Amino acid sequence: MLSRITLRQMEYFVTTAESGSIIIASEKIHISSPSISAAIAHMEQELHVQLFIRQHAKGLLLTEIGEQVKDACKVILAQSSDLYSMSADFTGIMRGKIKVGCFSAFAPFVYAEIIHGFANLYKQVDLEAVIDDHHNLTQELTKNTLDLALLYDLHIDENVINFTPLADLPPYVLLSETHPLAKHKAVTLEELAEYPMVLLDMPYSNDYFLSLFRKNNLKPNIIDTCKYVDLIRSMVGNNIGYTILNVRPKSNLSNDGKKLVMVRISGDMRPMKIGIATPKNATLTNVQQAFSSRCQAFISNQYIPGMSVSYFSEAHIKNQKE
Repeated sequence: MLSRITLRQMEYFVTTAESGSIIIASEKIHISSPSISAAIAHMEQELHVQLFIRQHAKGLLLTEIGEQVKDACKVILAQSSDLYSMSADFTGIMRGKIKVGCFSAFAPFVYAEIIHGFANLYKQVDLEAVIDDHHNLTQELTKNTLDLALLYDLHIDENVINFTPLADLPPYVLLSETHPLAKHKAVTLEELAEYPMVLLDMPYSNDYFLSLFRKNNLKPNIIDTCKYVDLIRSMVGNNIGYTILNVRPKSNLSNDGKKLVMVRISGDMRPMKIGIATPKNATLTNVQQAFSSRCQAFISNQYIPGMSVSYFSEAHIKNQKE
């Protein structure tokens, strides 16, 4: 009977069960809602059971048998992944599935060389990329719904997540070319506190930026917040306020063509570390190990795709000396 249920249908069912919603599952795995609904209906028909109780207010709730089927499907899906790894060991061909996460702030820089490059190199690998904020990615790692993720070293629970640092990204201040501090080689937090600030308001990142001021008993003059880096760069370019960031694009222009200036922040500024995060209790497959190796080869203090790393290295060295 189970031969008539595909691994893909099991994957759709498990994702829906863990999401509690076909719509949310559809967004996660980029499959249309009707396709997911059809897969679940097919499984119910083949197994002659009801997998979900459909409640308007609470969404989808697993039945008792649905819980058991979900657990069984997860085991089968894990075993199928192991089979691909065994095949890769024997034949030397890299194949299997991998689900990787990447923090949205630096995804535009590393996606092409690392994520797409890996998928292009190993065409028999089924790679799914999840671009999201830091909080959501760490939650997915904790639930073992991601194999690994490229993240910052912020709020990493070492009891459930392993983190391997790859590169330091010291903070810097981004200014309009017409800002009074734009011609300075370096500025202090005391100087910055006097001017309007636009805060990158993403989970954990916002607290990191504010902690730089708190450590020095200062309070920034925040006039606006935004969770989109490109929009913040445009706001800064139009001299609405300065911002503090860690990721440094090679371009010194905002999306609307305004010139931007990066200035070093004096003092002991804790850098963010970009690195590889994996679930603590997971054993990496050959595919996952290969992707991790690619990340380590492409990200270091000497090189990060799409970024001007020399600035970070020089800034970090200067701050360490001060």
